[in-house]
Amino acid sequence: MSQRTGKELILATREFAHEYKLRSWVAVLSTFVFLAACLAGSVLLPILIGRLLLSVLAGLFVVRIFVLYHDHQHHAILDRSKLADGLMRVLGIFIMTPSSIWTHSHNTHHAKNSKLRSTHIGSYPVMTVARYKRSSRKERLKYLAIRHPLTIALGYLTVFIGSMCIVPLINNPKKHRDALYALVIHILLYAVVIYWLGWLAALCLMTIPFIVGSGLGAYLFYSQHNFPTVTYLDEDGWTYEGAALDSSSYCRMGSVMNYFTANIGYHHIHHLNSKIPYYRLPDAMAGMPELQAPKTTSLQPAEVLRCLRLKLWDVPQQRMVTLAEAAVIAS
Repeated sequence: MSQRTGKELILATREFAHEYKLRSWVAVLSTFVFLAACLAGSVLLPILIGRLLLSVLAGLFVVRIFVLYHDHQHHAILDRSKLADGLMRVLGIFIMTPSSIWTHSHNTHHAKNSKLRSTHIGSYPVMTVARYKRSSRKERLKYLAIRHPLTIALGYLTVFIGSMCIVPLINNPKKHRDALYALVIHILLYAVVIYWLGWLAALCLMTIPFIVGSGLGAYLFYSQHNFPTVTYLDEDGWTYEGAALDSSSYCRMGSVMNYFTANIGYHHIHHLNSKIPYYRLPDAMAGMPELQAPKTTSLQPAEVLRCLRLKLWDVPQQRMVTLAEAAVIAS
């Protein structure tokens, strides 16, 4: 059978874009239960190391609940359910991803994935070597700060509290009132926990889970569009299918991490058809030969470092390069 491309390939994915409502509800509700159990244990266990370990585990469940929220916003799970709509709207506020902001920025990211001029919308910005060379020192420092590993690791502060709540609220307070609700509720929760349970409880119950969940989530979002074989284009030659398969990676991470990340590693398929429920992404990959030779990444330390070192897009070579490589090119 000949390889399908373009619209034909996208249409072929539709058979996988049908959810099983019961399975979706079980996934969401069980994740809430497991997260609640970890958070309770992080406060109630008498052994400190056990409390800290449960806090880290809670952070992994935060990643999972965020990806389930993300799937719902794409109408991939629990579509046309008023109960789910209300639940997810509240969840978005608690996980510092208000729907009024996330929906627009993330939909723009999908619509313009891999376009150089719009990489800053809903994603991490990408400069070409030539543009970086022309930029002022202030512009370079700002760009490198946004893509710095510490900025990604502290996604709790930089991405979710900063970019998802504070910045939109300042820019348009009337449109993004849910960002205000998110910030106020977050601060109040900290205040209540500290007052009644103390600083250590706040650390275990909120700070560690959010840092772990947000940091891992921010890195996955970064690395699945910033990896050695990624492709970026301007308007010429850009196609939706090409952006999905050439500019989005398949992150190999094993069954345990696939569970905690709700299969977000199948990112090339998700970008090809965002309405495929997370639990059907492996089926789509297994059932469609065109999706079985993706560009890959992993969570192996060497691979993580390799992705984090990539800073600029070199147009002549058509690849991402490190700052050291860019310095040689520019000289």
